[in-house]
Amino acid sequence: MGKIFLEHPGGTRLFSCAKCSTVLSNREYLVSTRFNGATGRAFLFKKVVNLVVSGKSERMMLTGRHIVRDVSCKTCKNRLGWMYEYAMVEGQRYKEGQVILEKQLIVDSTGIEEI
Repeated sequence: MGKIFLEHPGGTRLFSCAKCSTVLSNREYLVSTRFNGATGRAFLFKKVVNLVVSGKSERMMLTGRHIVRDVSCKTCKNRLGWMYEYAMVEGQRYKEGQVILEKQLIVDSTGIEEI
């Protein structure tokens, strides 16, 4: 199978997979905590690492129709949320290329302060 190479975003507050603790993002990349997912509250990030993405699918969401890809942890393959590919509604296009991680599926922790 080969080695899995992981990235680390650095930072003093980290967000990781709740199942295997693989680091996914940090506070610097957090855009909003005011989203909802299948498991409840969800967070929008402008950058997330160590993900595997699915094929595109079209979904009708509360804010309109979107083309999205499900995202899973690169290490344990647990589904964590989705990535916005395209928003049909002009006012929702700011989400394109950004990732939703569901709060129930991630944990936050203290990282290491850079010197």
